[in-house]
Amino acid sequence: MSATEHDGDPVTGGISKKGLSVGTVGLIGAIVIGISCIAPAYTLTAALGPTVSEVGVQVPAIIIVGFIPMLLVAFGYRELNNRMPDSGTSFTWATRAFGPWIGWMAGWGLVAATILVLSNLAGIAVDFLFLLISQLAGVDSIADLSTNPFINVGVCLAFMAAATFVSYRDMQTTQKLQYVLVGFQAVVLVLFAVTAIVEAVSGNGFDSTAFDWSWFNPFAVSSFSAFAAGLSLSIFIFWGWDVTLTMNEETKDPDRTPGRAATGTVLIIVSLYLLLSVALIMFAGVGDGEYGLGNPDIQSNVFFSLSGQILGPLAALVSLAVLTSSASSLQSTFVSPARTLLAMGHYGALPPTFAAVHPRFFTPGYATLVSSVVASIFYAVMRFVSENVLWDTITALGMMICFYYGLTAFACVWYFRKQWFDSVRNVFFTFLFPLVGGAVLAVLFVTTLVDSMNPDYGSGSSVFGLGLVFVLGVGVILIGVVVMIWQAVRRPDFFRGKTLSMDAPPSARRRAAMAQD
Repeated sequence: MSATEHDGDPVTGGISKKGLSVGTVGLIGAIVIGISCIAPAYTLTAALGPTVSEVGVQVPAIIIVGFIPMLLVAFGYRELNNRMPDSGTSFTWATRAFGPWIGWMAGWGLVAATILVLSNLAGIAVDFLFLLISQLAGVDSIADLSTNPFINVGVCLAFMAAATFVSYRDMQTTQKLQYVLVGFQAVVLVLFAVTAIVEAVSGNGFDSTAFDWSWFNPFAVSSFSAFAAGLSLSIFIFWGWDVTLTMNEETKDPDRTPGRAATGTVLIIVSLYLLLSVALIMFAGVGDGEYGLGNPDIQSNVFFSLSGQILGPLAALVSLAVLTSSASSLQSTFVSPARTLLAMGHYGALPPTFAAVHPRFFTPGYATLVSSVVASIFYAVMRFVSENVLWDTITALGMMICFYYGLTAFACVWYFRKQWFDSVRNVFFTFLFPLVGGAVLAVLFVTTLVDSMNPDYGSGSSVFGLGLVFVLGVGVILIGVVVMIWQAVRRPDFFRGKTLSMDAPPSARRRAAMAQD
């Protein structure tokens, strides 16, 4: 049964269109937006140092190990998209597989994670804006302006408003902007990596380290706890590729393009991460010297700290790349929560205002504005209350990532349960791959949940003896439960399966009969 044949009306419980602009995003455009949402320059400059502190030169191995569950889950997403291309993705698919209650929480996990990360991306863009200006002007004190909460919040809200404006408009505008920003980012990162390798091989690195294939051996990690911590960081750096699927109603060939774009995005990102991690280990080593990757003083922003040593007078290009990375990701990340909220409104899981599509731009205008306002208020309040709370909330979102990715992977396994053994391909892509990927994410979710109960986890803050990261992570999930119950009271049709019902694929006998017909 094709996606077109399966389209229906929400009042019958089937999948249906929502009025988005059809056929506006091609394969390349979807991959570019996917890369933008992951924000490789911003993500790796913040994650590389902490990962080195956990696993040393085994960073490439950890990146590959973290990439594997993401790839396995991406295969599951692809199968679900082939069967049910819908902008609600995790929300819609989990509802069809497990029912409205689990589906609603899967949608909540995606929306909560992406909306709160929007605020973090805007904050990072502010930091790098002032870092870039200070580099160009040669005045170090300019970089300190970002620590002023009034200046910081004001500029952050300006970034948020600009990103909202672009996201509110049509997808063509988003694509054109992302081609420029992602293209520049990729060119600078490759230049940065290649120059670092050349300098290291020439013996001009800070702590030149000869390349060794053992860096790719995950069994060389010193302990399981270090392996788990490194794996958690590695999974975080791949997060965001699923934005390619939330655009599935707007892509050309929606049955196949989003899934191919998701797989292509993940493969390109892992290649870029491996190149950069190997290059910087070769150049700077993993020691705790002034520019060593193990130095805690530079771990929060590795690229900025090493850019002058590697690129010399061109160092400002790296700051500009990270700035464009966070800014472009800020804009593209709006795509995911807005379209999930649109689907939830469309199927009656949220107020009908969320289902509004702009009559001119064919974008989820109301949902985009709500995402922006919530993220802006959250950042402004948390920035004035405590930076620890702000950053611990972002750390806690790692649990949300594992939560909704894992649920979606298991939804694939369960939804296709009657088709597992129809072919060898189905055994792997509808059963084995998503099951293993979902299981890994489930283990990481539980592990992070247990570890974060320790007050020393994250910033070291605690509430009633429990780690702040744990309180925030569980708190976000519980808020979702409360909102879900409230919506069930106000909008019972969705929770009774009237607007989006559970749907099991046909049995082998029925599929054979359908084929004969």
